[in-house]
Amino acid sequence: MDKYLKKISGPEDLRKLSTKDLKELACEIRSFLLEKVSQTGGHLAPNLGVVELSIALHTIYDSPRDKIIWDVGHQSYVHKILTGRHDRFDSLRQHGGLSGFPKTSESEHDVFQTGHSSTSISAALGMAQARDLLGEKHHVIAVIGDGSMTGGMAFEALNHAGDTGTDLTVILNDNEMSISQNVGGLAAYLGRLRTDPKYFRLKEDVELIVKRIPHIGGKVLSSVDRVKDAVKSLIVPGMLFEELGFTYLGPVNGHQVEPLLGVLRGAKKIKGPVLIHVLTKKGKGFEEAECKPDVYHGIGPFNPECPPVVSKQNKVPTYTEIVSKTLVNAAKKNDKVVAITAAMASGTGLDCFEKEFPSRFFDVGIAEQHAVTFAAGLAKRGFHPVAAIYSTFLQRAYDQVLHDVCIQNLPVLFALDRAGIVGEDGETHNGLFDLSYLRHMPNMAVIVPRDEDMLQHALTTGLKHQGPVAVRYPRGKGEGVKLKKPKALSWGRGEEIRQGRDLQILAVGPFVYTALAAAEKLEKRGLSVGVIDPVFVKPLDAELITRAAMSARYGLVTLEEHVLAGGFGSAVLEFLEANGISDVTVKRLGIPDRFVEQGKRDTLLEELRLTPEHIAAVCLEMTGAREQEMPWVQSVSE
Repeated sequence: MDKYLKKISGPEDLRKLSTKDLKELACEIRSFLLEKVSQTGGHLAPNLGVVELSIALHTIYDSPRDKIIWDVGHQSYVHKILTGRHDRFDSLRQHGGLSGFPKTSESEHDVFQTGHSSTSISAALGMAQARDLLGEKHHVIAVIGDGSMTGGMAFEALNHAGDTGTDLTVILNDNEMSISQNVGGLAAYLGRLRTDPKYFRLKEDVELIVKRIPHIGGKVLSSVDRVKDAVKSLIVPGMLFEELGFTYLGPVNGHQVEPLLGVLRGAKKIKGPVLIHVLTKKGKGFEEAECKPDVYHGIGPFNPECPPVVSKQNKVPTYTEIVSKTLVNAAKKNDKVVAITAAMASGTGLDCFEKEFPSRFFDVGIAEQHAVTFAAGLAKRGFHPVAAIYSTFLQRAYDQVLHDVCIQNLPVLFALDRAGIVGEDGETHNGLFDLSYLRHMPNMAVIVPRDEDMLQHALTTGLKHQGPVAVRYPRGKGEGVKLKKPKALSWGRGEEIRQGRDLQILAVGPFVYTALAAAEKLEKRGLSVGVIDPVFVKPLDAELITRAAMSARYGLVTLEEHVLAGGFGSAVLEFLEANGISDVTVKRLGIPDRFVEQGKRDTLLEELRLTPEHIAAVCLEMTGAREQEMPWVQSVSE
């Protein structure tokens, strides 16, 4: 089965194979991807679509001497296979295993770490300029998808790259357009013509001859240029890139090895920035993924012989589904409610909103900065926009949230999906920083619901508030609680979930249930532990926190699925200091000052010591108990 794949220990082995062999290798890699990703989960469709492209890149270019940068990086699996890591694919996206994205600590072939989109051209241009400054000789290649090209940063980089004129190759992996034989044939012909050195020599010779014609040379040359540009505008589909200073090549069929090898060889001979337009199909070679590329874009383990089916019977809803249902119902009652996504309609649950209210739904592409300021414009004219964006991606629009929304105190509701530890996608996707970067903004309110029922109340509250509100919630299923009729929460008020005399645990979000589990374990050891759900991280419930601080015999414990630096625990400390409450011990539990890598959420929480057992042990330590004096501490996890 793996006649060729087993021979590939690095890119140099590809150069020993014929074009026919490379085609066979592509088939083997697709089978390998389907086998491994069906077991571990991951980004299947994007990687099935770049098999031939990855093979061609590593055949023509000399990685890692030549620098290949993958935008977003979720289409880098084939790159990893070809650079000596195929024997580690059983550990893909597992704790301590192979990352699902390029990772510089994993391989010298991963020259730039990526996980968010639209960054590759900027990084590649920086590396190309560094190469020139150092007097080095190698190629720099950025591979960017048509989705990532919707991000403004990509065009900022294109504009700059064209101005510098430095040698740089951009591969535009376009997996949305169909491949037209006529356009493809014409474009391939133009590509071959324009990459042929004879073309450039002929062009230079003609220009030299025309310039030597007395008196009229300059005018004739100018006319020739105008005619040439006019013809190019009619027949060359990449004039936008040409006008930015790039030599445009393509479109080329991204699933045919021979044309890819030819255009890449030609591109290496061109001076200055080059853009190669490659047409591919997501999910290529696996019919289910070709028909449903969105389903197989990022998927958990599945049976290739039995496509995944979501059962709706006795199903606990996900937080995302609750958002979808709540917003649709709210929009039925209020025609000023509009929804915005940054290319994540299904991921954020807004696909249902789009079906119900197509004219009030806006997908702006992978452009979070634009999404936020666009929302601000809508809010300024009387609408109440909901910007549903993953926590990790809203980081990209920090200035827009502060400058365009908060300064004007506009009623924009930010629905922050995937807050907290997201698991297998790792450090680039964990939503662990939003409280820190949002709560210090004047006018911003932050609500963290503990379960799916509280989430619908939080969203309802945000839609009634005439200022910016962020509601953060985790990935995955809810707690299985009964759903009540949505209603607005009492502004800035928390809830005492469990009473206690000895200690008070202030826990935000679903960690409320973790705190309750810890409190029950401690009750068996004779400790009375209260649990408080602040609900609002900003504004804090001053009365509730003051009462908790004054009543807890041994002090307060704050608990959050968020970094400790600037998070909820920090907010409590700031509150106590501002109100002169100094005679209380506070222990903050959360994410330490490091990035959390990939792995199953339960595994990571255990490693971070954020389980009920570890929390109970911390509480015991606060009472002055020492392990040698209290042997039952070791049995807390029983």
